[in-house]
Amino acid sequence: MRVDIVTKEYPPEIYGGAGVHAAELVKALRVEDGLDVRVHAFGAERDEEGTTSHGVPPGLAGANGAIQTLGTDLEIVPDVAGADVVHSHTWYANFAGHLSSLLYGIPHIVTAHSLEPLRPWKAEQLGGGYRVSSYIEKTAYEGAAAVVAVSDGMRRDILRSYPSLDPAKVRVIYNGIDVEAWHPVDDPGYLAEQGIDPSRPSIVFVGRITRQKGLPYLLRAAALLPPEVQLVLCAGAPDTPEIMAEVQGLVQGLQETRDGVVWIDRMLSRPELCTILAAATTFVCPSIYEPLGIVNLEAMACGAAVVGTATGGIPEVVSDGVTGRLVPIDQVQDGSGTPIDPDAFVADLARVLTEVATDPERAAAYGAAGRARATEDFSWAAIAAQTAALYAEVAAESR
Repeated sequence: MRVDIVTKEYPPEIYGGAGVHAAELVKALRVEDGLDVRVHAFGAERDEEGTTSHGVPPGLAGANGAIQTLGTDLEIVPDVAGADVVHSHTWYANFAGHLSSLLYGIPHIVTAHSLEPLRPWKAEQLGGGYRVSSYIEKTAYEGAAAVVAVSDGMRRDILRSYPSLDPAKVRVIYNGIDVEAWHPVDDPGYLAEQGIDPSRPSIVFVGRITRQKGLPYLLRAAALLPPEVQLVLCAGAPDTPEIMAEVQGLVQGLQETRDGVVWIDRMLSRPELCTILAAATTFVCPSIYEPLGIVNLEAMACGAAVVGTATGGIPEVVSDGVTGRLVPIDQVQDGSGTPIDPDAFVADLARVLTEVATDPERAAAYGAAGRARATEDFSWAAIAAQTAALYAEVAAESR
């Protein structure tokens, strides 16, 4: 069976969890018997066998980003001819998958890594392009043979956002983690170079500077932490100048009142991240929207306790009181995920982080349990097997 996977992100051009998912899934699927897996990715040329890169058509170079995306999708469609199944990841790739399904009469599977209706802040970033991306996502989901949700929480969000979908078409297949690649690394010299003191408790954040990741709430909570606790921010790729300015102001305010605030704004290599995560007393995921959160699995695989918001798919990864702690949140039901009482959320976040960061023995126990859970429950081999079974199912139904 030939399966064509369409993704915006693919090595070496990865900036988020969807790209990590696509890369690891492809690697695991290519060792499955009977599958010919081909990849169509956005961006620069790649030399990986079975992988083709596609760029923006020259005539769209000055167009809105959403229109450039659709142009790239149109470039991809002819190359999908001959596939038995097309599988797209994120709205960026959904248009190519949907058109290929219509044109060639093959089933289209969509993996939902996020949902446009639940990211209204993207209107700040894309303008009218957000209405385009929302239209493309809705059309693709409603026309797909199957929609893969990366968590039960994500499945509920999909059915709430797109009520016309047949619930039987929406399947849960978790994200995964390669625990051989993500593991504790001990490198005190590297930590010292970054200004991190391994003798002090530390709280680490890793993520893009976007509304959904909740970084401004974390920075406000950090002002309430004990003075000995370090805050390490591995944060970059801001969505908009406005959120970047907000984060810069909050970080500057923290640095004026306490030491141990480290901000690394460049893309880190995996060994660098493994070193920082392994040294963390706790990792924090303050997201207000998170379908699952591969970054939580990465932290767990590196032996870090995880403190995460009790929203989306995070409670399916972080076992409260076993691998870390969950922070309660009551959210506005308008799709934005905004806390109903932001001050209460900030206070709860600070309280839970303080409890974990000031109890290193308990944090270490959470971390050990987290690595065991990542190893046992989130292997890419198991996820690839479930995905391959879904391919076979939809292909059989389309005959």
